[in-house]
Amino acid sequence: MSYVEYKKKGHIVTITLNRPERLNALGKEVTDEIVDACKKVDSDPEVRVAILTGTGKAFCAGNDVREMHEVGGPPNPVHAAYVVADVTKPMIAAVNGFALGGGCWVMIACDIRIAVKSATFGMPEIKVAIPLGPERYLMQQIPLCTINEMIFLGEPISAQRAYEVGLINKVVAEEDLMAEAVRTAEKIAELSPWAMQINKKAKIKASSLSKETFGEEQRRRIIARQADDFKEAVKAFAEKRKPIFK
Repeated sequence: MSYVEYKKKGHIVTITLNRPERLNALGKEVTDEIVDACKKVDSDPEVRVAILTGTGKAFCAGNDVREMHEVGGPPNPVHAAYVVADVTKPMIAAVNGFALGGGCWVMIACDIRIAVKSATFGMPEIKVAIPLGPERYLMQQIPLCTINEMIFLGEPISAQRAYEVGLINKVVAEEDLMAEAVRTAEKIAELSPWAMQINKKAKIKASSLSKETFGEEQRRRIIARQADDFKEAVKAFAEKRKPIFK
């Protein structure tokens, strides 16, 4: 079964996360399919821009904690956000609902972000005792006070607030989301693909959402996943109870 749909129309590709029963969470199969889709976008000379979205009430709810509990280990070591960030063509996030944890990072990795009014954004990693990802990249995005609230409390923010602090580009009605994303993609597709890729590669080089940052994040997460707090958090999540941290 495929969890990621890939549709090409002219110079535009739409990549849709289609695992609504788990809120499009980043399990191993989903992440592997995102990697494959991004490779296709990069390798196809006809593609000039891609739209990334989800089905159901979530864009992406982050790492699949239930899968971690079921398989008794961490998810795919390849983080989808770094793969998306490395695509050398513009990526548009059409955020149809929750964008949490790793799902929020995937959204941030996109170049232009459009969200429905009901969308929420958050970094709830602290609630399952996981260190945050590349904080420095987040600091390039939004004010420090908002970052502190998101990473130390793990509480989400609304689409309107995300727009006000500069985390997303536009808030639209639910029924207008894909039409607005396509309009934006069409504008990009009309411009010079050669210049666009130069601009995108320059952005990737200047960004701290890099492979080096990913390596450091992975080292921290490997340490965290050996900790009792992490094991308790994952067990509590599966048992639908509040974790007891020591």
